[in-house]
Formats: sequence, structure tokens, C-alpha cells
Amino acid sequence: MRILVVYPYIPYPVDRGTYQRSFHLLRELARTHTVDLFALSEKGERLEQRPVFEAFCGRVEFEPFEHPEWPRLFPDRLLNPLPTTILHWRADHIREALGRFMAGQKYDLVHVCDIVMAQYFLEEHPEVRLSVDRSRVDLQFQLAQHEAMAHGLKQKLLDWENISKLERFEKRVAARCAIQVLCGPDDEVFVRERISTEVPLLVVANGVDLEFFRPDSAPDPRDAVPTVLFCGAMDYSPNVDALRWFFGEIHDRLLKQVPDLRVWIVGKAPVDEVKAHGTRKGVTVTGGVPDVRPYYRRSWLQIVPLRIGGGTRLKIPECMAMRTPVVSTTIGAQGLDLRHDHDILLADTPETFAQETARALKDAALRAHIEETGYRTVHERLGWGRLGAVLAEEYTRRFGAGTAAG
Repeated sequence: MRILVVYPYIPYPVDRGTYQRSFHLLRELARTHTVDLFALSEKGERLEQRPVFEAFCGRVEFEPFEHPEWPRLFPDRLLNPLPTTILHWRADHIREALGRFMAGQKYDLVHVCDIVMAQYFLEEHPEVRLSVDRSRVDLQFQLAQHEAMAHGLKQKLLDWENISKLERFEKRVAARCAIQVLCGPDDEVFVRERISTEVPLLVVANGVDLEFFRPDSAPDPRDAVPTVLFCGAMDYSPNVDALRWFFGEIHDRLLKQVPDLRVWIVGKAPVDEVKAHGTRKGVTVTGGVPDVRPYYRRSWLQIVPLRIGGGTRLKIPECMAMRTPVVSTTIGAQGLDLRHDHDILLADTPETFAQETARALKDAALRAHIEETGYRTVHERLGWGRLGAVLAEEYTRRFGAGTAAG
């Protein structure tokens, strides 16, 4: 098959969660199919990464792009049928560049990452089948964020204005799609209940690069004192909210049971609220680091106190591949099909999260059990090679030679 892949960013280096999924699925698709890549380069950044993609893609085009300013409430926002979160990725020069890139080419399928790029195929290029890989289901994410975040009345009204438009837009995209690729069964249930009962769906969980995330790739020993890690982009609102919940309702409970606890907060671009946690005794905010693997190996546990779903869950399989046990909320581990007390520990209230974390920190045998079963799980079913092969095979089955477009 010949596939055009369209991304809203250049996913290399793979220094954000969504970049991990986008980069590895692209590379795995290219092992089976002929793939061309069209990607946006925000403010002209990462243009030097072209050779990385030319190594396995046929044609590669990077289009420099700057987000337009957020529209004025009236008339630009309220009178526009598109949600502002979609308009934020809309520009005439992108539409024109895509048209030039596709001119004279015949593709069996266009694979786009997220619905922000699907907008360029709703009214144009109707001859080509469309697949949307959902690193998160936008409507589900915005509903969860609206429920979890403490906003004033004006912001709540603006949230609902965007959500109502987004629901209509999601349905338009679903009607256009030949298939949507989701991260987990929870996403599948949501799409069926709120967006479409007819669009074909495929679940491809998030995974891990098993060659890179190996225990022997970082020989650092475990810290001498109980140490937990929270890792992720620290300007991402669900991560900021997760830390707000942890330090607001869990940390003090945990300190009563583990007084010498140390906490590492590792991730790029920490906002001021995240930086402020570093003033607490035993808490270190590192900011971005060149290599997260030593922190995985030094930590006794990774904690994932997420309350807002809909995002990637890449740090959990990474930790499991590095033989570091994980304590997470159920939302934090969505889509990975992990079992409590088997390959992960799950807890959804402040009391139980503190309890499960303390239990693991105090019980070396429990940590060893979770470590071993988690390591086996990622190697059995969460490596990118296996996951990418599932996607490539499904595309062949549905859209390969002998299948009709439409």
C-alpha cells in the first residue's frame, strides 16, 4: 500500500509522549508499506530532522507553521462553527502545501494524527480514504478536564461553548473516516456512546521502545532511601493537575507512613506551580533531562496520580520495561489492560493511593513481584514492533490490494 502520513508536528527527537506514539507507528508502518510524510514544523523548528525520516519514508515535507492568535470572543469565536481548539491548527498555507504535496500522487490511505489535521480532509481530497490515529479523543479529554479543573463561571461557559462545537466536529470527522485508531478500550466505549456507532475502530495501545528502555541501559542503583518518580511534560495540564492532587491530598498521608520519602518530578517545561513543589522537603523538580532512564532506575516506584484521562500512557510501559514498579490511578493506566497487584498497583482515592504507595515502598517482595510481571507484560504485548505490526496488518486487510475505496 501507499500511505500518506500527516502529522501536526515533527515527532523527533521523541521528547514528548505523543511523539513516541507518532514516531514509532510511522516507522513500523514503513516496514510494510510505502509511506510519505507531511508534517508541520512549529516556528520552523526541527527542520534539521529531515534525514531521520528520509531513512524510512519515501517523500518528506516539513511545512513551517505558527499558531494563529486565539480569536476574540465576539464575533470571531462565537460566530465560528469550528471549535477554537481546531481553529488553532488551521491556516490557508497548510491547505495549499498539502495540495501541492498530494498533486499527481495516488494514495491508498491518508493516516493523520489527531483530528486537528483531519480538518484538511473534510471538504478536500474526498477521493482518498482517511484514518485518524487518536493519541487522545479530544471530546473525552475536554469533558474530563472541564470536570476536574476549578474554573470560574466565564471559563466554564467558554469550555462548554468549545465542547458543544467539538462534539459536532467529532461527528463530522467520524463520518469522513474509513477507520479511527484508538489507544484503549475506554476510548472505544466513549466514541461509540458519544460520537459514532458506525465508524470502524481499531485499538492500538501505547507501547515502548524495548531496545532503548532496557534495565541495563542505565546501571544506576536504586536510591538508598525510598524514592518515587513522577515523569512527563510539566506544562501539560493533566500532569499539573495530577501533582496538585498528589501534594494537596496524598503527600502528607504518605509522609506519615514513609517519613524519609524523596520525590523526583522529572519533565520538560515545568510551569510555576510545578516548580513550587520543589520547595518542599525531599522534593526535587529537575526540569527537562537528557535521559530519563537513570531516574527510572534510581526510583523505587513511579507514581501516576492522574485524574484527567484521554492522553497517552507512555511513561508506564517505559517504567515497566526498565523494571521499575508503578502505582497509578485507574485513569492513569487506561488502555494498557494492566491488573492490580499483578503488573501494577491501582488506587483512585487519596487514602488508597497513599496506602498502596506506602505498601510497595515497605515491601521489597511486592516490588519485586510487580517489577517482574510488569517486565514480562511489556515484552509480551507492548513493544512498538508488535503494536505497529498490528496496525500495518489491519491497514492491509481493510485497504490493501483488491479492496474498494469509499
